[in-house]
Amino acid sequence: MVDLRIRQTASSGVTVHPDCLSEYQNLKTKRSVRYVIYKVSDDKTQIVVDQAASTDYDEFIKALPERDCRYGVYDFEYEKPGEGKRNKICFIFWSPDEAPIRSKMVYASSKDAIRRSLEGIGAEVQATDFSEVSYEAVLEKASRHTR
Repeated sequence: MVDLRIRQTASSGVTVHPDCLSEYQNLKTKRSVRYVIYKVSDDKTQIVVDQAASTDYDEFIKALPERDCRYGVYDFEYEKPGEGKRNKICFIFWSPDEAPIRSKMVYASSKDAIRRSLEGIGAEVQATDFSEVSYEAVLEKASRHTR
């Protein structure tokens, strides 16, 4: 078994805690949660699970802090005209304008480590304000990616 703490180290030195992948699998394969939000630990050494829930997209957005960064994955359900309902796992890099610059730097330099460890992402969104993670904005990104 590969040790994720070694394999998924960011240029910032931040590692991905194994629970991050476990919770992602709960979303991806077990479908026991609808979203997972990840954060950098207080000591800035690991990316850890902040929260996971099976509530709707509005609740996911409300869970994002106004003044700090986060990573999130959401099992986004939408309807494509003529093709029916679809699901796409969306990765969201949340870096609000109001977040401290140090936080933005740590999250930006650590993003690839978490992103590489989460296989099966269908769309990616980078957002600096809530309008960029509105349902409509994410729907536009999710529906144009066909992977």
